[in-house]
Amino acid sequence: MRQTCNSDGGVGSTENVKARGITIFSIFVDTPTAAPNPETKLLADFKKDTHLSKVYLAGREYLNEEGQTSVSPLIGKIMQQICTDPTLCPEYPSSVGLPEFTRRATELVLGRDCHAIVENRVLGVQTVGCTGAVRLGAELLKHWYNVRGVWCGPVYLSSPCDDSLAGIFEAAGIQDVRRYRYWDTEQRGVCVQKMMEDLEMAPEQSVIVLSASAHCPTGSDLSQKHWRLLTQLMVRCRFFPFFLLPAQGLCHGDFEQDAWPVRLCASLGMELLCAQSFSHSFGLYGERVGHLLCVLKQSSTLLAVQSQAEKQVRALWSRPSVGGARVVATVLSNPAHHVEWQEGVKSMVERGILVRERLREKLRLLGCPGSWDHLIQQGGLYCCTGLNVQQVEFLEKRRHIYLHPNGCLNVSAINSRNLDYVAESIHLALTSVF
Repeated sequence: MRQTCNSDGGVGSTENVKARGITIFSIFVDTPTAAPNPETKLLADFKKDTHLSKVYLAGREYLNEEGQTSVSPLIGKIMQQICTDPTLCPEYPSSVGLPEFTRRATELVLGRDCHAIVENRVLGVQTVGCTGAVRLGAELLKHWYNVRGVWCGPVYLSSPCDDSLAGIFEAAGIQDVRRYRYWDTEQRGVCVQKMMEDLEMAPEQSVIVLSASAHCPTGSDLSQKHWRLLTQLMVRCRFFPFFLLPAQGLCHGDFEQDAWPVRLCASLGMELLCAQSFSHSFGLYGERVGHLLCVLKQSSTLLAVQSQAEKQVRALWSRPSVGGARVVATVLSNPAHHVEWQEGVKSMVERGILVRERLREKLRLLGCPGSWDHLIQQGGLYCCTGLNVQQVEFLEKRRHIYLHPNGCLNVSAINSRNLDYVAESIHLALTSVF
């Protein structure tokens, strides 16, 4: 017989409670079902698909030529060494994370000789992935951006962008989330002029969320010339830049070049936030190794901002995990490991470039209408094909190829086994009559 607590703290049967006319209280009885996440639904549909030639191009992870996520021999060796190191004590880290990790992560973005680092104006906080870094940054902005007044936004996101970004800022209490135009569907590239027009209309103290490199999900980035123009606009209009850098090195194979926009703003004395992730470049997808970089205007505010960051972290996740962060810190602090790791990342980039070139050539030989040069002009994991919703639906329903509704896909998911099928399917989607 099931039991329940009596009003006096004793235990009685559920039947006895009902007999006494007591109504059991529930706060979840009217909970509505949340709208399904588009990515989750897409992956579920793919898994249910029994077609032998099905291809999933909407994933977030870097996949090797065998279509699998993998850890490099270097990273695997270091992980094993850490697991068997008897000198490492199983203790909680600081709320802001491992000091060696935050120092190395900061230097990777800004460079060791950055004036902000030398002048002690930089705070690094270890976070739970890039998502955690964005959330912590949003919390700091909500509570301490222009503390003399009430700040509730706006925050400007690119259109398109990662679907989760708006929800992260809204969860932090910032409800005024707006969009600026970024992707030109017809030209299949960044619509710089429209982007600048939208930001010109933004009010002072707006937070502008910017992809430093390898824009997700389009793979299209601003040139250095356009970055300089945008930076001038942000200084003139008193905007606050919030950079996203989830895959440093995976765009150009050059870590300094991928972080160039962040370094430009820091060199001008601008305050900024930068959310980093080491999932892609280290293959540590399950470790959720993230980092929030805060560049301040004055060193005198560093301890105050750090104290507020610690306070927010205690409410969000208390303390970060240390396993993956130790791996990253070990690699970045050892010159030989650092070089070997960089070479591994470069090989990932080179494979992505080769896939783009082969796909473009296959489409050209098949006689696909239009130019496909944009495939090799984009960088990083993601690529925006330019396919419309109907064509994407055709690929899913008729060819069992799954990509995002906006036509964006993960380049690394294409390999020698499925390249021909993917190219032929895109050709059919473009030439079939709907």
